[in-house]
Amino acid sequence: MSPLLRLLGRGAVAGAIAGLLSAVVSFLLGEPSVRRAIELEEAAAHAAGDAEHAEVFSRTTQQGALFLVSMLTGLALGILFALVYALRQQRDPDADAWRRSLLLAVAGLVGIALIPFLRYPANPPAVGDPATVDARTTAYLASILIGVAAVTAAVQLHRRLTDHGVRPPLRQLATLGVVVVGLASTWLLPDNADVIEVPADLIWDFRLASIATLLVLWLGLGAIFGLLGERAERGVASEDRATPAPG
Repeated sequence: MSPLLRLLGRGAVAGAIAGLLSAVVSFLLGEPSVRRAIELEEAAAHAAGDAEHAEVFSRTTQQGALFLVSMLTGLALGILFALVYALRQQRDPDADAWRRSLLLAVAGLVGIALIPFLRYPANPPAVGDPATVDARTTAYLASILIGVAAVTAAVQLHRRLTDHGVRPPLRQLATLGVVVVGLASTWLLPDNADVIEVPADLIWDFRLASIATLLVLWLGLGAIFGLLGERAERGVASEDRATPAPG
């Protein structure tokens, strides 16, 4: 098997496991907020005299789908993670697998998860006008693109400053500055115009659960991928020691 296929397989396994772990966190921390939001939505519809609609899928089925979708999402994310990892490995093949995996996971967490989340925090099911779904989705995808661009620029700047011998504190401050500018630029995107009519504590409980889910997904992916990488490196080292030198 080629090294790239091994990396992709490692990424798929790490991503699937991280996805399942994030689903557990989402279920344990987020499910109470989701259930409460649904109850408030149903109560408001009943008070307005709207006819009740039968559920297409039961909550049990939806909860099971959460685990399946999270696993598949993590698997796809893990494959993409492995591809980016492979590109970085080509530039520096001797770098430590554990450290590289964690740094890449942190970069993905900041660019793809945290920057968009800070601009457009997650809301429970009872919040959001169906008519604005397309606009909200477009704005959120734009925030992801800005986040990825900001993190990529920060990494490139850090590398160049390192090559020029700039002291670590200055490198780190400059890198942080680029990320902050990227975050600030997301406020050029349109605001979410949906009216929030659910209790504030419900909103923030759901958002904290969402951010915990993202942390587990990304850091779990980086940690599992790094551990698998270290295991693979130990296996290669053992084979090299066991191989007799040509006589």
